[in-house]
Amino acid sequence: MQVESLKLILEAALMTADEPLSIQQLLPLFAESEQPEPIMMEQALAGLAQDYADRSVQLQQVASGYCFQVNEQYAPWVMQLKQLKPPKYSRALLETLAIIAYRQPATRAEIEAVRGVAVSSHIIKTLLDRHWVKIIGHREAPGRPALYATSQSFLDYFNLTSLQDLPALEELKDLETLLVMLQPSQADTQESDQTLAQLSLPMELVEET
Repeated sequence: MQVESLKLILEAALMTADEPLSIQQLLPLFAESEQPEPIMMEQALAGLAQDYADRSVQLQQVASGYCFQVNEQYAPWVMQLKQLKPPKYSRALLETLAIIAYRQPATRAEIEAVRGVAVSSHIIKTLLDRHWVKIIGHREAPGRPALYATSQSFLDYFNLTSLQDLPALEELKDLETLLVMLQPSQADTQESDQTLAQLSLPMELVEET
């Protein structure tokens, strides 16, 4: 099969999918005897991404696979049509998520030690309910506290293929540096402590402390 024909098939499948699809999930599109080699699939997907580079939608690779997304530049119009509002999360929740992302696995006590204040049960529950964070075990310590780590859903939501895509801590000097990387025109640019500037978050910041 020619790469151009393969691109059209993959485009149709990904356009109609409800969630990201990996190459392994895309292979069953073809009869077993006609399945392209994974390297050919990668080449076709790379070409498809290039085709959409300057379009209002783009092909994005995330941890779970590939998906089409609205280009960030055109998101305000789409949200206006659907009467959607960008989600807002409290500064405390974002700080907690940032600490878990960079120090995982981390216990609640370790998170509190970094933030300098208690972490509410509501914040932990919200992160678990959104499937951004998961419990991966318990530390061998009095009370056997839960160990929290980020999930694949966290990577997908923030358009990351792996934790290696997170910016290095030394690259993030302050909140303004972080906002330039994300959506400076939509974000709250008031000063914050170093903790919040430790995670790339493609959403509006922030509702409350």
